[in-house]
Amino acid sequence: MKTRNTPKRLSKKRRKSSLTQLSLLDSNSSVEIFSNDMKSKATVPLVNSKSSLSPKQESKTVSKNNLARSGSPSLFEQNENDVDYFMETGSDEGTKHNKLCNSSHEMSILQDSVFDNVDLSLLEKQCFAPQAEEQATVLTQVDSTETSNNIKSKHTEASSPFAEKLFENMSTSTPKNTKVISNLSDRIRQKLQNNAQVSPMIKPIKKHDNQLTHNEEDFYGLPKRVKELLKSSRGIDTLYDWQHKCLSMDGVTSGQNLIYSLPTSGGKTLVAEILIMRTILCKHKNAVLVVPFVAIAQEKVQSIALFAMECDFLVEEYAGSKGRFPPRKRRSKNVLYICTMEKANSLVNSLIDEQRLEEIGLYVVDELHMLGEGGKRGATLESMLTKVIHQNPDSQIVGMSATIGNIDELASFLNAQTFTDDFRPVELSEYVKVDNHIYEVDSNKLRAGEELTHVRTIFSETKETEKADSDQLSTLIKEVVPDHSCLVFCPTKKNCENVAVLICKLLPKTFFTHKEKEKMTLLNEMYLQSDGVICPILQGTIPYGIAYHHSGLTSDERQLIENAYRSGAISVITCTSTLAAGVNLPARRVIIRSPYVGRSFMTCAQYKQMIGRAGRAGIDTKGESFLIFDNRDKEKVKHLLSGHIEMCLSSMMYDNGKGFKALLLNLIGLRVVKSQSDVCDYFQHTLFSKQVSTIKQASPGMLDAIGEKSSNVISSIVDNSLKELLELNLVSQTDDGALDISTIGCAVHKGSVDINISELLFHDLEHGLHGLVLENYFHLLYLVTPYEAAHSVDPNWLMYLNEMNNFSPGDVKAASAVGISEHYIALKASGRNLRKTKVNELVFRRFYVTIMLYQLYKGRSIWDVASQFNQPRGFLQNLLSSTVAFASSTLHFTEEVEKFWPYTALFERVMKSLQFSTSPELTMLMEIPGVKLARAKQLHKLGYHNLHKLATASPDILVRDIQYMSFKQAQQIIAAATVQRNEKINTLEEEIQDLQSATK
Repeated sequence: MKTRNTPKRLSKKRRKSSLTQLSLLDSNSSVEIFSNDMKSKATVPLVNSKSSLSPKQESKTVSKNNLARSGSPSLFEQNENDVDYFMETGSDEGTKHNKLCNSSHEMSILQDSVFDNVDLSLLEKQCFAPQAEEQATVLTQVDSTETSNNIKSKHTEASSPFAEKLFENMSTSTPKNTKVISNLSDRIRQKLQNNAQVSPMIKPIKKHDNQLTHNEEDFYGLPKRVKELLKSSRGIDTLYDWQHKCLSMDGVTSGQNLIYSLPTSGGKTLVAEILIMRTILCKHKNAVLVVPFVAIAQEKVQSIALFAMECDFLVEEYAGSKGRFPPRKRRSKNVLYICTMEKANSLVNSLIDEQRLEEIGLYVVDELHMLGEGGKRGATLESMLTKVIHQNPDSQIVGMSATIGNIDELASFLNAQTFTDDFRPVELSEYVKVDNHIYEVDSNKLRAGEELTHVRTIFSETKETEKADSDQLSTLIKEVVPDHSCLVFCPTKKNCENVAVLICKLLPKTFFTHKEKEKMTLLNEMYLQSDGVICPILQGTIPYGIAYHHSGLTSDERQLIENAYRSGAISVITCTSTLAAGVNLPARRVIIRSPYVGRSFMTCAQYKQMIGRAGRAGIDTKGESFLIFDNRDKEKVKHLLSGHIEMCLSSMMYDNGKGFKALLLNLIGLRVVKSQSDVCDYFQHTLFSKQVSTIKQASPGMLDAIGEKSSNVISSIVDNSLKELLELNLVSQTDDGALDISTIGCAVHKGSVDINISELLFHDLEHGLHGLVLENYFHLLYLVTPYEAAHSVDPNWLMYLNEMNNFSPGDVKAASAVGISEHYIALKASGRNLRKTKVNELVFRRFYVTIMLYQLYKGRSIWDVASQFNQPRGFLQNLLSSTVAFASSTLHFTEEVEKFWPYTALFERVMKSLQFSTSPELTMLMEIPGVKLARAKQLHKLGYHNLHKLATASPDILVRDIQYMSFKQAQQIIAAATVQRNEKINTLEEEIQDLQSATK
């Protein structure tokens, strides 16, 4: 759709410049004003005077203002070549002019007429000059301001004194010397009055959901401002060819579902971001971005905040304890919801329940291959997508995926187009190392049964080095660092730490001097973030530019290490496979220490993700990967390297079909199915139903739960799932087959509680009502301690007993209320075999975890508690996050059961206390992505006590006043604070509107 430029009336100060700019026009140029009958017209020659501008300025002025071109009859550069188009258009501005023409006051007609750009004082001089008896000269200045699909008029000044004189001449007998101008004015005046009486010739364009309201020629349908932001904030000037092809696909532009699959680091995220902003800014719909982890959700909120701030849309985080169900309905702005898989499922449920699912125009799923994760998370993602497909078929679903072997089945599930490419921004060279020999990998040769090409043989520098580092890791690393970067993937967390220490021992002391200042800054930041405590291993390795990275670190430590790696202060990271699946940290060289992840041999997908980190776009000219293995694994490695990509199989049948049971409970709770036949129809939309034949061949054991003789697999799954839900009293079925949800079932559904623990949770909450200890938070913390945490910790029974001996009277009451016996703990601490004792040890294990949480709640640092209980500090931080999430689920659970009303306010307070474990004045600051406790203290000390102060801060001042803060970090924090502030302002404004509407 072409943009129409709006005439803008000149102020007195600018009228003088109109002569100069018009002098650029050729003396033969003219403008034509058409009369009402489109037959007669008045041709007004344009004056040609000498320009005072330079040729360059003249060219720029003509281009910018779209002045009348030679030979063109257009006065205002409209899509049509006459004034009638603008006067009779159905646009908002055309309607505005028509209304003004109805006014009885003639001056009001003029002020919004086509003469808004005519300098009437100059026209007066020309018309009443002796030479102007047979012609009239109109000098115009068109100020063309590009707009997006609308026309805006700006009036800066009242009409000139000549305007009154002109209209006086229209209403009285015309003197001889004003004959021509009077005839011209009469025709225009009559035209304007006629337009006020007739319907617009062109009807307003009705927006369709899939219609873009911005010029497609700008930037894939987006305003040019988005392209400018990509350039200024990320240095992205042009898109890769594959990105352009993908975005230009007919199906994509028309709103069809899409799955695109490329190797890691191929640039998939940018395509998703363009589609998201196109949905929000052009289609005026909300969008959902689904990511696998909380950390990635927070990272995405930070990265998109600047675009949200500049383009005026909202971003809401749905991860951990964050997120409101149902989301607030926004009237004035559209929203991007950034969610984890679990939160996305709950969000969709709440929108279906409120009949608001049509508000979402786009769902983007990052790491779509997580559908084949094989557990609860993959099943949750599949359930969410199934509901969207069935309940909101007009929305668009876009899935990003690494290379998978059965993309066609996923496309059938989503009814989507596919786009695949093997593009990499940097060339990748793959190598394997066995003993001292290095071979170049060619998957085509391996598939053809040929041998790999031997490249070189490497040796250790000394016998001592050979003994300490038999794999020549240090040799491979020294070839690229410190000038380039290197990632070393290790099979276990402990091996990450050991390898980091080993490399430091074998590197020369000269590595100390490389970016020494930046490394000292990193160490100081770590001290600051952890209140003066630092990991001794990191303290020793960071001066060499080496750090380890795994889940045992706190999120603060991981973030600092990642930022230091991006800046070049850290040149080597030893890490587990989780880094490859999480944050984007590319390297010049990737070394895979062993083909194992834990005790399991790595999959092809894991291998591809790891080597995909090799090569940094825009920095490196190439990337290299080295896989180190022993001869005993030769055949396994050969199969791994041959390129046989694993298939993505549905996870709905995990734990004997638990995914289907959860989906069935959701559907009954949302009242979108009423009978067993409805359920069968719904289950036919799942990925599992598209893969039944594939699963029978590739993983027949998955169908054991429904029986091998079943001919109709989906029908059998429905029967089994419904039977179990009925046995758990979560649903009911009448004699005529109608399905309904029970009170407990509704609580499980609304709280997104695992079906297997629903009965146990109900029992614990009910038992708590009989003797809830409120002298402290100990009892409440126990009730929200995740059940699965009890299975991940092996208690130190002697320490357990010591803690019990130090309990206060209130603590003892809480322990007794949940069934903890000090006698049993003493027996366990003494090493007695108590297998025959009838005690539920799960309660004791869970309470042991609660003791850790209670210590954290009372203000002890993660470092202190981790040291005391001999647990990784990262585990305790994750425990806090999972406890907050489970507390949120439990809160929603209790809201649906009337007798649990006392818990509602109590659990909400527990959640807030655990979420940040800090003083209330810092809580608001810590809600901003990227702001941790130490940073919040710094900001608060400098006077940034609320979102508004931080949102209006200057990045330069933050960098100056806050030690170790980079300019980019300052920009991201300010942008995130601005987005949060705008969201809160918008919420308050809409609440006021709701109150005003209610009182009318």
